[in-house]
Amino acid sequence: MPTTKTRTSARTRSLRTSNGSASKSSDQKQTKASNGKSSKSENGSANGNSQLDKLFTDSLKDIYWAEKHLTKTLPKMKKKATTDELKSAIEEHLAQTEEHVSRLEQVFEICGKKAQAKKCDAMEGLTKEADSIVEETEANTMTRDAGIIMAAQKVEHYEIASYGTLCSFAKTLGMDKEAELLEETLNEEKEADPKLSQVAESSINEEAMQETE
Repeated sequence: MPTTKTRTSARTRSLRTSNGSASKSSDQKQTKASNGKSSKSENGSANGNSQLDKLFTDSLKDIYWAEKHLTKTLPKMKKKATTDELKSAIEEHLAQTEEHVSRLEQVFEICGKKAQAKKCDAMEGLTKEADSIVEETEANTMTRDAGIIMAAQKVEHYEIASYGTLCSFAKTLGMDKEAELLEETLNEEKEADPKLSQVAESSINEEAMQETE
């Protein structure tokens, strides 16, 4: 028959074991709670809780307006161009721009947001400048073509800066699918810029230099 001392010792060991299990269980709960908070903090932007997420969405609306605006502006630029080479380059850019609009709509959809356009003052200014260049140059001249290329490249550089920033924002916010789509457009914009330079440097700039007032 166990003595009182033996029973007390067994009871003490039992309490220690019980307390140890309770402590371990409590630690596990705290760890889960901590992980839950961390996860919520890391993914909070996906729910539109961060200021960066708001800036990303506003910038997305801005470039969406810009791209849609270009689908209306580029055909006018093509009509005013002189050389077939430049017209072909503008036509190719127009086709890509229409694809960019569609791609942006996919980004909005993945984000769970309605595709909305917010007026882009920068793009409006750039296209107004393009209109001024056309008005200030003579029709059917290489000088006008050189001016149109200059205006088009300014647009390209703005788009490269915009998409580059949007890609960076998306990656920071953990929006991997969105970042992939935006980067695809960014790469196409980067490819379009040197193509325009090639058109200008092939003959247009040289011939424009020979034209007199």
